[in-house]
Amino acid sequence: MDDLNKGILRELRDGRKSYKLIAETLAVTENTIRSRVRKMEEQGVLEISGFVNPDEIENLQIIMIGIRTRSMDYISKGEEISRLKGVLSVSVVTGRFDLIVTVELAGDHQMLEFLKNELSRIDSIEAIETFVVYKGFNLKVPYLQ
Repeated sequence: MDDLNKGILRELRDGRKSYKLIAETLAVTENTIRSRVRKMEEQGVLEISGFVNPDEIENLQIIMIGIRTRSMDYISKGEEISRLKGVLSVSVVTGRFDLIVTVELAGDHQMLEFLKNELSRIDSIEAIETFVVYKGFNLKVPYLQ
């Protein structure tokens, strides 16, 4: 990751900024920006997508779930959980939990449905603790519903 790629990433904080404007700011050609962005996308470094403020979308709820597992196979459990419906992200963490899961839910009483129909399918979960996000600051998520 060189300085030019870092500069491109900084400029893309506003995902709608044109390659032409980014090129002018970074004093390179538009083709260079286009090529670098494409390469970062191919490498999995960059994904350009739209995000929403969940506080502004009716019936959209974000929850976080701390999970403690019976085994130390955190990577495969994280990958398995990441494929469940509504899961935005899974992180292997330190502290009293092994994994922190961020989930997007729509409608009323969806947390119980997620726990019962999705998370319950995962073996080796020893304990969970749920955290409902009532108000997020700088929290933007992809709209999955």
